Amino acid sequence: MNEHMKFSEAMNEFLEMIQRSRSQNTCRSYANALSFFQKTIQDKLNDPDPPISTIKPNAVLDCLEYLRTYTPATEKLYLTAIYRFYEFLAASQLIEINLPNLRLLIRQRARRSGQRLPQFPKKQIELIIEYAINLTNSLPLKGSERLRLLRDRALILTLADTGLRIHEACNLRRGDLDWAEHKAIIIGKGDQQAVVRFSKRCLQAIKEYLNERSSLDGASGKPIGALPVFARHDRGAGKKIKPISTTTGRQIIEQHVKIALGDEASETITPHSFRHYFVTTVLMGSGGNIKLAQELARHKSINVTQRYAHLSDDELDRGYHEIFNQPSFPKER
Repeated sequence: MNEHMKFSEAMNEFLEMIQRSRSQNTCRSYANALSFFQKTIQDKLNDPDPPISTIKPNAVLDCLEYLRTYTPATEKLYLTAIYRFYEFLAASQLIEINLPNLRLLIRQRARRSGQRLPQFPKKQIELIIEYAINLTNSLPLKGSERLRLLRDRALILTLADTGLRIHEACNLRRGDLDWAEHKAIIIGKGDQQAVVRFSKRCLQAIKEYLNERSSLDGASGKPIGALPVFARHDRGAGKKIKPISTTTGRQIIEQHVKIALGDEASETITPHSFRHYFVTTVLMGSGGNIKLAQELARHKSINVTQRYAHLSDDELDRGYHEIFNQPSFPKER
């Protein structure tokens, strides 16, 4: 056991491990959480970088006091990251700790976050989809700009029609797609293998993009199946076929939202908004079949899917408007 290892060194080793095994979003969240944890320890011990052996489980209680000014959801996220950090320290034999007791301590002291209904601008997303469909009506004759527009249209329709998370779409490989069955086998959240269904319009958009890219793919020297579905087309990539990052995926959506709806809409629609749209569309199209929506969205808990049912209940909407928006309803005086 290396009792003299500094907190910052152990934290960096942990984050490097997370970076190799988790998504960029998770890495960024864990880094923020541990930076916050480090700051509370520095304040408590008056040491800018204390030895890891001095970090006791009670440090979590001090951290909880600081977290009271944050939302319960952020508190829960940060505590999860800190607990994973303690697991890493114990597994690496850097400290001795009773992990079940620490888990119980966190569970007893942490706040419970309320469940909010997922919110997203459905009509605006439908406008983005219509915009994407028409995005290639006046394509440049050739070049990287043509490829980018074809790629962006395919990405937007893929997010809307499959429920893929942005990192799952960015990680999609050509060999994952089964064109005959309109499916793909992916490694999704939690490193779980899953089957995702694709619409005809989505696959057609992908096919048009890949056909335009065929000469680059053929010259890559790599097996076609190993190449990304959504590739970079910038000066940094050159003629190499490199996958877009999740950051680039978000930037693509933000760029086209601004073009289609204006700058003010860019903060209201993100790649994950299309996943909300997908779940609600399945519920509305299936007459409220929650089990179907759960399976297609790959929600582990049906409770997550049920949160969307309130947003897709047309009967409730009609009933409300028939009561409150009829001409006979008393107006305010």
